Amino acid sequence: MPVAAVTGLGAVTALGPDVASLAAGLAEGRCAIGPLTLFEHGGRCRIAAEVPDLPASASRGLPPATARRLSRSDRLALAAAAEACRHAGLEPPERAGVAVYVGASVGGMHEAEAAWRRRRTGADHRWRLSRLVATPVAVSAAVVSQALGLFGPRATFSTACSSSALAVAEAAAAIGRGRMRVALALGTDGLCRLTYAGFDALQALDPAPCRPFAADRAGLSLGEGAGALVVEDLEHARARGARILALVLGAGIAADAHHPTAPHPEGAGALRALRAALDAAGVTPEAVDYVNAHGTGTRQNDAVEVGVLRTVLGTRLRRVPVSSTKSQLGHTLAAAGAIEAVVTVLALETGLLPPTVNLRTPEPAWGDVDFVPVPGRRQPLRIALSSSYGFGGHDVTLVLARAH
Repeated sequence: MPVAAVTGLGAVTALGPDVASLAAGLAEGRCAIGPLTLFEHGGRCRIAAEVPDLPASASRGLPPATARRLSRSDRLALAAAAEACRHAGLEPPERAGVAVYVGASVGGMHEAEAAWRRRRTGADHRWRLSRLVATPVAVSAAVVSQALGLFGPRATFSTACSSSALAVAEAAAAIGRGRMRVALALGTDGLCRLTYAGFDALQALDPAPCRPFAADRAGLSLGEGAGALVVEDLEHARARGARILALVLGAGIAADAHHPTAPHPEGAGALRALRAALDAAGVTPEAVDYVNAHGTGTRQNDAVEVGVLRTVLGTRLRRVPVSSTKSQLGHTLAAAGAIEAVVTVLALETGLLPPTVNLRTPEPAWGDVDFVPVPGRRQPLRIALSSSYGFGGHDVTLVLARAH
């Protein structure tokens, strides 16, 4: 059975426009959560992890009319996808059959909101419905395919915060079944008023930068960005001389359907996803060396996640480092799974474990968990987990391994 290998990475986050800036920011333990400037918000929370400058160069290759209508999410996706393809050494002639799997939830909502406000205030009398062409979540996959010449099968997943982890899982599954030789797995989401106000109304946002797993944690911080991974048949990658960055050993997908927003109290879906991932990978809990946690910073979510890890890893949890990069990047919603998969591959490659910044005093009841503090830690890794849990109980865990 073909083995799925990661041969290219791309990322645009609040820490910078590429993977190098992401890696440097993580290593420095830098928190990119700051004042919200993209739009006005009168609620209790006014901070976010914004991408400072949207890359524009990735839109080359698109018709001018299409390029003008790109949404914030589209631009993030294009930049990350283009970097991943370059990093993988995929030349244009090799891209034609590449599949595209995208996780997204916001789409062009930011642009739709702006168009609606202009129309409502009478600022734009020539407003046309064509301005909403980039609104659907599936558009990012279409523009990435068109701009980069990726004309294999294409699918978009929208399972809230696990969307792009699901995209990675499906890309690896397509490779493993022999259906595809090369696939691009991508997650993208830009900030918008509707999402921000919705989370604030749920009182899920922390007015201060989030601090996952802390005793005084008070909610999450929203962010935006995109992450991309080129996933490839290992033998195909070797034959073309590609550098193997990591292996996707397996994935677990589950749903608990407990509540529209709250996690199952015992983490039923998350537990099934983790166990299924280890089974699919042929890996025992004793082999796990690191956990890149979902770690949002909410009271419920963090408690459920620790409970799930305790159930599966048992006493070994004391020796398995756990960290949440949402403390630096914010919660990037549908993009989180792919971005955190990129982070996990970097940790496997370099042995540098990112810290959970802002975590000074962990929950006292979790003394059996090895949370990675600032400034991070250097430790050789073989196998790591990356988990993403979405609203509605959509849960995904990935098992990634060092290539050598």
